[in-house]
Amino acid sequence: MEKFINKYYKFIVVGILIFFAGVSILNAKNDSAIFDEVAHIPAGYSYVSQHDTRLNPEHPPLIKDLAGLPLLFLHLKFDTTAPFWTGELPNAWDEGQWAAGRSLLYESGNNPDQIIFWSRLPIVLLSILLGLFLFKWGKELGGISAGLFALTLYAFDPNILGHNHFVTTDLGVAAFLTFSFYYFLQFIKNPSWKNVGLGGFFLGLLLVSKFSSIVALPVFGLALIVYSLAKNNREGDNNWKTRLGNLGQYLFKAIIAFLVAAVVIWIVYKANNYAMPKETFDKTIDFFFAADDANPKATITNNLLHSLNKSSLTRPWATYAFGPAWTVKRVVGGNGAYFMGKVGNGFLNYFPIVFLIKETIPFLFLAIFALFFTFKQTAVSLLDFKKVKSQIGNFLRNSVVEYSLLAFIVLYAFISIQGGLNIGFRHLFPILPFAYLLIAKKVFEFFKDKKTKAVHCLGFILSILVLWQVGAAFFAYPSYTSYFNESIGGSKNGYQYVTDSNTDWGQDLNRLKSWLDEHPEIATIHVDYFGGGNPQLTLGDKYVAWFDSKRPVEAGWYAISENYLMGSIYDTKRSADETYSWTRNFTPVDQIGKSILIYHVDKPIAQ
Repeated sequence: MEKFINKYYKFIVVGILIFFAGVSILNAKNDSAIFDEVAHIPAGYSYVSQHDTRLNPEHPPLIKDLAGLPLLFLHLKFDTTAPFWTGELPNAWDEGQWAAGRSLLYESGNNPDQIIFWSRLPIVLLSILLGLFLFKWGKELGGISAGLFALTLYAFDPNILGHNHFVTTDLGVAAFLTFSFYYFLQFIKNPSWKNVGLGGFFLGLLLVSKFSSIVALPVFGLALIVYSLAKNNREGDNNWKTRLGNLGQYLFKAIIAFLVAAVVIWIVYKANNYAMPKETFDKTIDFFFAADDANPKATITNNLLHSLNKSSLTRPWATYAFGPAWTVKRVVGGNGAYFMGKVGNGFLNYFPIVFLIKETIPFLFLAIFALFFTFKQTAVSLLDFKKVKSQIGNFLRNSVVEYSLLAFIVLYAFISIQGGLNIGFRHLFPILPFAYLLIAKKVFEFFKDKKTKAVHCLGFILSILVLWQVGAAFFAYPSYTSYFNESIGGSKNGYQYVTDSNTDWGQDLNRLKSWLDEHPEIATIHVDYFGGGNPQLTLGDKYVAWFDSKRPVEAGWYAISENYLMGSIYDTKRSADETYSWTRNFTPVDQIGKSILIYHVDKPIAQ
């Protein structure tokens, strides 16, 4: 089997990526606009066409630039005299991005389906590139089989397939984190000037992909310090004076790498906002960080950003620095969502539980196995007391990739759990590529020391898990965004545990239309839709706008987004006659794409 894989692995890689690309492009075409795309798509288009980052400044521009570039060839109508652009809307510097999205997609005579598809295509291409990169890195860590295994875990993960075609930062930051970690660790292992430059360049790209990526910086710093002190010198002179000298040289080159990253950040922001007037960003600063805010941190941030914004030379730094400051403020503030029978934020068990019910069973089994195997390896090494010192030294020198990736997973997971931003498993995407790589490496390390008979038996078990993983992706199509594993009865039950982008992000409006086309007897349907689509445009005369507190509940058909449904039923701040509590007396007639429930009410409900 190993000989077959080694001979034909290129064909296997191509086959996996053909499936991955095909499914992704189909979903890019068929999924309706999700909620966040209404802000991200017009922002990306305005960046590349107007060179002005006034829309959606709380996210860096790189991923949106990629999404916006294909739109330049569509000759779209984008009204820069509208209030969303001129700042004349109430709360314009927040609401303007949503108004811009509605205008670009649905109110200016553009083709929304064309815009949505072409803006998604670069994200799909980036996800394919990430798959190739995972194979490359996995191959370097554990051989061809390990590379193929890491790629398989990635390409057949329903959660990746559910988000790798949306214009958001989630898949993008996972990709650039992987690229940046690879090249920065290459610099740490071999601090040549070429690697210093590559490490700094990809670090810069990472920092302009998503602001939460700054979590990687302490891991990079720790890995650099540990490795430089543990590194053996060729001359054999390994006293502490020499090791501190190594640390000094590493720190000097790390500073150069960070300067390269800083230049990359400046260039990206300058290219994106050189046409933005100073006064426009002044208003953005004052809106998000008021000078008279009771919080002194907001006042300090306001003063710092205004100082940087005074000069066109430092303005790119002002627009970049705004992002991390806003990200911290938002994470601390949290985001309300439905979770396990409650509506709120700051659930400490949110991400652990969502991880356990959203990831595939084979992945979870393999992750647990990899952890236990790693603990066993560590314990065996430490029990040999005579060699403990040398074992630790060898580990620090030879396993810098493994402990760096694991350190990032632990740190990022801890910050995510402690934060109040409980709006989706997608926020854990940055740790998934590293989990795929570490699992693949440990699985094939385990196989190396086994006898032939044991290898055959374990290989059979591994084959079952791989087939299960692949089957999960095949059978979940096309409802990948709403995927949940078998532990809760599958995707159809997911909304009962958690909603938002885990379940219902608005991706199934087009499928609701297809369902109505299959049921011509339904003349009208009451719709409460959560997402970025336009139900009036999509459903036409059959559409009747509805919301949870509208009374009386009329006889007829209802299509209710699960996000709105669960958030309404479990909202303890409102009385039952203002919510969707009445739906508890009805069994849904159907479920559209695992995110929209269909109800039929025979007679009006008096409440």
